[in-house]
Amino acid sequence: MTLQSVATRVLFYPTLLYNVVMEKVSRRKWYDRIDETVILGALPFRGMSDTLIKEESVRGVITMNEEYETRHLCHNSQQWEALGVEQLRLSTVDFTGVPTLQHLQKGVEFVHKHQQMGNSVYIHCKAGRSRSATMVAAYLIERHKWKPDVATSFITDIRPHILIRNSQQQILEQFYLSVTNSEAPGNGG
Repeated sequence: MTLQSVATRVLFYPTLLYNVVMEKVSRRKWYDRIDETVILGALPFRGMSDTLIKEESVRGVITMNEEYETRHLCHNSQQWEALGVEQLRLSTVDFTGVPTLQHLQKGVEFVHKHQQMGNSVYIHCKAGRSRSATMVAAYLIERHKWKPDVATSFITDIRPHILIRNSQQQILEQFYLSVTNSEAPGNGG
């Protein structure tokens, strides 16, 4: 196990507690609806399942977490399935991890599949700030052919506390090029 992996595991519960506190004492919401299909949020604790399924029509969940992050707090794939929800896990390391181009493509395909069925998809990581926000940006880029900065700005207007790091921005630029067959991202949208 690398030093980075050890550090993310040690910091997991303290930073999760921080997220819970911030949701209680600030304007941060645990999750935000981005459009008619996608919801961007933090860990979907087991106790949230009924609300997500009944009130938000969630039938798909994209989990950007590593397995240890969700093991004791969230449903696993079989438990989600028993509730009528399909889960796609695209494990990405917390703090410094960047989803791969293949993960972004798989996630966008998953969203489109559920979108065609009229379902909502809950895309999450621990806090709903970086890994999952990167996935949501990829979805918006593919759907609207928006440039990465336009997609992240759209998300920020809805969920101001997102944090897409430079390395995540770079993978979004690669994703943009792959979906638009462009040579280099420019300005605008």
